Amino acid sequence: MIAALARDTDSSSGGESFDALYRSCADDLFAYVASLLRDRSAAEDVTALAFERAYRRRALFDLHRGTARAWLFAIARNAALDELRRRRRTRSLIVDLADDRVEDADDDELAERRVLVRDGLASLDPRDREVILLKFVGRLSNAELARVLGCSETAAGTRLHRAVSRLREVCHVPQ
Repeated sequence: MIAALARDTDSSSGGESFDALYRSCADDLFAYVASLLRDRSAAEDVTALAFERAYRRRALFDLHRGTARAWLFAIARNAALDELRRRRRTRSLIVDLADDRVEDADDDELAERRVLVRDGLASLDPRDREVILLKFVGRLSNAELARVLGCSETAAGTRLHRAVSRLREVCHVPQ
């Protein structure tokens, strides 16, 4: 995999190229970073920075430590946290899960649920909020989640389960 990431973006090489990694992760990575920063322009910059860092460090990627996707999300997470620190907005991990598809919907119940979840996420501890964002906005597998969080897959699954349980609790959803 190291060689595959280091190859040119020629898709005929048979391996996953950096270009393919970009195409498969860009939208999810941007959504995750945007949900952390709550600033579209800054999210675009941080997403671009994450891909730039990944490209420059692609030779350091170790397949034995996780997937390229998890590695990229870890880079993006660190870049986003750097941006939050720079702006001294560490408490700003509150989510704005804007989704134009839902905005256009006429379903009042769906809109109410969305507000309930947004408010519930805002009331969670930042660590719980981050786990939920990585899993459901970033669409990471539990193995990728573990890689980004720097823990075992079992620990990541446990953290996710507890965070979702807390979210259900604050949203008053029966378990």
